Amino acid sequence: LQLAESGGGMVQPGGSLKLSCTHSGFTGNYWAVGWFRQAPGKEREPVSCISPSDGSTYFVDSVKGRFTISRDAAKSTVYLQMNSLQPEDTATYYCASASHTALFRQKVIDAWGQGTVVTVSS
Repeated sequence: LQLAESGGGMVQPGGSLKLSCTHSGFTGNYWAVGWFRQAPGKEREPVSCISPSDGSTYFVDSVKGRFTISRDAAKSTVYLQMNSLQPEDTATYYCASASHTALFRQKVIDAWGQGTVVTVSS
């Protein structure tokens, strides 16, 4: 399993960023890909994931209505569109995969990306 991320950076409050995660090596009938984030001094938390097998999605409450997740099957890439960013969204974002959405939410992760930093500041 391999995950490669891109798209982090710095943005002002209210701005937008789009993260990309290209994945390879996945097998089986059901799996989930998405993002965790970890702010300085805080635990890593699941933010969002999508199941390529049935399109189901998950979002942590703090990002609902602001973040969307999508997948381009031809490019084996998952995207996290982050809108209305706030300073509390500042963190290192890690692409991650699990064998099921429920396991993703329980932090039972099979593979991690290298992380990309998102900074929201004026």
